[in-house]
Amino acid sequence: MKYIILLTVATMLLLLLTGCSGSTPGNLGVRNGQLAPCPGSDNCVSSQATDDAHKIAPIPAHGLKEVVMVDLANTIESMFGGNVVELKGNYLRAEFTSRVWRFVDDLECYYDEANGEIQIRSASRLGYTDFNVNRERVEKLRALFAKRQ
Repeated sequence: MKYIILLTVATMLLLLLTGCSGSTPGNLGVRNGQLAPCPGSDNCVSSQATDDAHKIAPIPAHGLKEVVMVDLANTIESMFGGNVVELKGNYLRAEFTSRVWRFVDDLECYYDEANGEIQIRSASRLGYTDFNVNRERVEKLRALFAKRQ
């Protein structure tokens, strides 16, 4: 009986840990120059949001898109948990995995070369709140990227 309970708890813990990544949302990408809007939850920030709870400033950038996007990708890869999973032209998608619970957040960047700014969206896949993790990540990315510009 003791082993059955232990096995059950171990199985549940394993399922919990592997289930924290969630699946990649189907609404990611750029459509008509727009990233997906943030949901109503408090675990998303976007430079294209219109409400104060989700709004964050775009990242200033200047130069050829090939150079800017490679610099951006290298900056993201240098951050803990950052992994660029897609880089096409002026669009980049990355995933950030948290240390302990292995939660995955999605970060998207769209370089608007004409306006000299990177539109950005960072959102948790699971939960309602993120204790400002996505906002802090974008601000850290902004500071690190500014050093490369």
